[in-house]
Amino acid sequence: MASWLDRAQNGLLNAALLVGGLVVVVLLYGLVTRTLVPPATPKRSTDSTTELVGTIIQVEVRNGAGVDHLAAEATHYLRDRGFDVVDVGNYKTFHQERSVVIDRVGDPEAARRVAEALGLPESRVRQEIRRQYYLDASVIIGHDYKQLRPFQGDD
Repeated sequence: MASWLDRAQNGLLNAALLVGGLVVVVLLYGLVTRTLVPPATPKRSTDSTTELVGTIIQVEVRNGAGVDHLAAEATHYLRDRGFDVVDVGNYKTFHQERSVVIDRVGDPEAARRVAEALGLPESRVRQEIRRQYYLDASVIIGHDYKQLRPFQGDD
């Protein structure tokens, strides 16, 4: 009887050690990624030539995939990272295959920072100046949205 109890205790101890080890690995991963991977900054660069008020990058988010709540989820994600999302809604069509960030004021660095925060490569940043929009960049979420950081489940 004692040997069965000893084996059960050893099994529980091993399971506890395994769980503890996994927790340590996850914490170390978080520490390393936060120190080695610089976060995208929501602030405009100091050499920006835009005439918008404020230092925070202003963005609109548009759902181009037609999946419910995509723009809202991306909005929460960007706001949590300090971006000023000034408008949210659907894009003119739901046939947008690839997600893009569009520079609206001639400040490609601001648009690049938005793309970086979302996990988009710089090749997905394009320029279509629309000064009447009064914002730095437009985000159009496409059918590839699952590749974007807001939709990957980990923060």
